[in-house]
Amino acid sequence: MYSKKFLEILKSGLDQWDEQVAPLRGKKSMPRFFTVSGEDIDELYTPDSVDGVDQDDYFEKQINHPGVFPYTRGVHHNMYRGRLWTMRQFAGMGTPKQTNERFHFILKQGGGGLSTAFDLPTLMGYDSDHERSLGEVGKCGVAVDTLADMEIIFEGIELDKVSTSMTINSPASILLAMYLAVAEKQGVPFEKVRGTLQNDILKEYIAQKEFIFPPKPSIRLITDMMDFCTRKVPQWNTISVSGYHIREAGATAAQELAFTLADGFCYIESAIEAGQNVDEFAPRLSYFFNAHSDFFEEIAKYRAARRIYARHMRDKYKAKDERSWKLRFHTQTAGCSLTAQQPENNIVRVALQALSGVLGGTQSLHTNSMDETLALPSEKAVLIALRTQQVIAYESGVANTPDPLGGSWFVEALTDKLEAEAEAYFAEIERRGGVLNCIEEGFFQRELARSAYEHQKELEKKDRVIVGVNDFTLEDEKIDIPVLKIDRRVEQDQCAFVKKIKTERDNNAVQATLENLRQVAAADGNTFEAIYDCCKAYASVGEMCDVLRDVWGEYVETQAAMQVS
Repeated sequence: MYSKKFLEILKSGLDQWDEQVAPLRGKKSMPRFFTVSGEDIDELYTPDSVDGVDQDDYFEKQINHPGVFPYTRGVHHNMYRGRLWTMRQFAGMGTPKQTNERFHFILKQGGGGLSTAFDLPTLMGYDSDHERSLGEVGKCGVAVDTLADMEIIFEGIELDKVSTSMTINSPASILLAMYLAVAEKQGVPFEKVRGTLQNDILKEYIAQKEFIFPPKPSIRLITDMMDFCTRKVPQWNTISVSGYHIREAGATAAQELAFTLADGFCYIESAIEAGQNVDEFAPRLSYFFNAHSDFFEEIAKYRAARRIYARHMRDKYKAKDERSWKLRFHTQTAGCSLTAQQPENNIVRVALQALSGVLGGTQSLHTNSMDETLALPSEKAVLIALRTQQVIAYESGVANTPDPLGGSWFVEALTDKLEAEAEAYFAEIERRGGVLNCIEEGFFQRELARSAYEHQKELEKKDRVIVGVNDFTLEDEKIDIPVLKIDRRVEQDQCAFVKKIKTERDNNAVQATLENLRQVAAADGNTFEAIYDCCKAYASVGEMCDVLRDVWGEYVETQAAMQVS
């Protein structure tokens, strides 16, 4: 891209500049300049900072135009000039009725998509009236026991008019089946149902630990659901491979990038092994990244992710359809960066993180509310978070041109660096026998623990400053923002409701569908189709998960995986 003569002239000028700056460096003790991931930042970036920039094909191979392989600058030719990103706000709290009310509020205020959080019992496959659910019903998301709950959540919401994201993993197939059953009752054809299911069980073993079944049958649940949706729900994103929680557990940007894509490639390989055509299922895969606090590192991470994915899909997995090469992703601002101290500061953090996601080319964005480190977000905090996205979209000008930071020597150098670090991790994962082996032996877990420990040491030594936490603090601070609290009656009402449904439904039909699920799970039929029949009969999440527990067992993390020292 640049001639050798130009680079020689540049090098000479840099040497002179370095001589002029050298005396300034010695005047005082210089701090270390590094990213939130601990990567050192050079003093100055020029074309000479970018490897291969002297090659004639550098631009075409490494950057290229938006919407053109390797999609470094974005998966669409005109990006946000054609369509803005989907503005999502996380909801789901208490009872299905409360969640329905919040959904209607978000849609009325201009939200373009619904994101659903489920409570811990639902995530772990227990009904609200199970003894293990005591004290957790509706606390960190909405309680869903049967199809009746899903009907209430989406009452008055036309499912062919909205895009819905659901944060659920082990029981993901069950919740999607309930959603589709609601669509069927509304008369909405499956072909018009749009949304995304997180459904990323591998990251649960690595980071979040909300797993139920062992890895192999868990992946079967996913590939069965992928097969069903490829045939019948073509606009549904079957997996949102989630780096978000990996980052929240302490990963660096490079680790988030590498481990997320490695998980995604594992799902792709599993589906291919199950006999599925990569070009039939791959276009409906999506990814989910964290927008952390280091502005330029995050932008570079998204750009590197697209480039890595495109090359692997085309060259390694032999996908022919260009849609299979394009990495589409949702972004959420970093929950782990939110502080209970001076919580209004979180509004600023979220705005900068959201801006990095937009400049990095995200297709969908969730902005955290300022009070989420204290409780589920209040209505006012949710509105501020949504307005943050709208200000970025309509007032900042960043949607006017694709990838406005493309060609920045700093950004391009960071993109190359993150790509190289991710490829090194891929090689190490392969050397260790693949993703599942790395989970069993605790490789991912140790890497995250090590990074989190280094970050904490930096905070304690004040090498890294968090405003309001380890510097710029307030004495005798009192938090005076309203905090949403879930009344204990939520649990009482939900337990009474699930008991009522179990009494009034056709229990002979329920038992017949559960027995069919048992037989399919023990053999080789499509588990999603069996689950769908169970859901339509109003079988509960707990009942279906109990059948699968009986057939497949429950996963217990190995001692090797838990040794993170």
